[in-house]
Amino acid sequence: MILLAIDWSSVATKAGQFILSFSILVVLHELGHFIPARLFKCRVEKFYIFFNPWFSLWKRKIGETEYGFGWIPFGGYVKISGMIDESMDKEQLKLPPQPYEFRAKKGWQRLIIMLGGVVVNVLLAIVIFIGIMWKWGEEYIPTSNLKYGVYADSLARKIGIQDGDKIIGVAGKPLEKVGTLGSEIIMNEAKELTIDRDGKIINVSIPEGFIGQLNKNKLGGFTYVRSPMIVDTVTAKAKIVSGTLQKGDTLISFNDTAIKFSSDLRKIMLPKDKQVALKFIRNGKDTVTTVVYFDKQGESNILYQSLDKVLGSKQIHYSFAASIPAGWNRCWATLSKYIQNLKLLFTSKELKLQDSLGSVVSFANTFSDTWDWESFWTLTALFSIILAFMNILPIPALDGGHALFTLVEMITGKKPSDKFMEYAQMVGMILLLSLMVYALGLDFWRLFK
Repeated sequence: MILLAIDWSSVATKAGQFILSFSILVVLHELGHFIPARLFKCRVEKFYIFFNPWFSLWKRKIGETEYGFGWIPFGGYVKISGMIDESMDKEQLKLPPQPYEFRAKKGWQRLIIMLGGVVVNVLLAIVIFIGIMWKWGEEYIPTSNLKYGVYADSLARKIGIQDGDKIIGVAGKPLEKVGTLGSEIIMNEAKELTIDRDGKIINVSIPEGFIGQLNKNKLGGFTYVRSPMIVDTVTAKAKIVSGTLQKGDTLISFNDTAIKFSSDLRKIMLPKDKQVALKFIRNGKDTVTTVVYFDKQGESNILYQSLDKVLGSKQIHYSFAASIPAGWNRCWATLSKYIQNLKLLFTSKELKLQDSLGSVVSFANTFSDTWDWESFWTLTALFSIILAFMNILPIPALDGGHALFTLVEMITGKKPSDKFMEYAQMVGMILLLSLMVYALGLDFWRLFK
């Protein structure tokens, strides 16, 4: 029954976007290691997208390097001769260092090779953000445009928020953009919200435990923007059983249940494989009744106007020259927010690691149900900067761990023994794999729960 309830077309779209995004990130990250390794005349034995224990999905040897696709989608790697890495090839280290090996190169050369992937990921994020600013600019709905207020779901009602309230401030600071309320509450560990209720400004206290529950719900069950449902497009798949439907018609009734805002549909169990009588206001005065068929997925295939069209949005366009500093600033602002969120996992009394941690399943689920290039590139840039930050952490088995040992060697003049590096890599791999398995288990638990 669970499998039948899954929208497989949505799953395929998200999976396709994730695989493309992740492949771009992995290929360019590993090229960041591969290119300086070849420049410093290191032999690169393997260049793999994804990991390939026991077997590969595809492989081909060109020159001294074997290129291939693994079957575990957790990353990728380049195997450089004379280096303790994911392959844990210890036989090579029993022999004297060869001129083409990583361990035979100078410390500064090894440092550049190890940090190459991180540098490429940072540059990639900056370039993508610049491209986004140039192509699409910025668009958002200002909080001041919420003329219909919000729909208060269960979490909101618990703290005293009512339908129609306009939330204009978080933790004493103005809330500028629609869609940022939940994240602002969590990041600021807010204790108070400022609300405009029928023209009267009031403060609503946020009790202890609320932020933890909001984070556990992935920001769901809190508030949703209210707006009238105005027909935008009647698609070719839509089945109008009787009556007519025009662009601009406003929905006011669903099987005799009054509908004023889109949030009212949350109180209705949408039918599947059934006909529904819908009432609309046309031209602001005429009432028309239209019978519409809802398919087996509960879809009418009638598209309603988006929030930005109904409420109005603010758009900022950038020339190419202006997009460069805008993209640069957006990249570092994104990194700053990520670090702040990561810090909260260890300092906040309410946020729990198991509620925030996720595997590739969580990453894939962040992509849109439909193929949206702006969303795709935004998430790719976000994951690129996250990948750079995670890899620079001074943990054995990560680039940052190798870089740390190299820096210690350059400062002290003493190189860690191969045996030490072997054990450090092993410990790091066990830690990372354990974390990956734990995160994957959490995702599957959430799916089935």
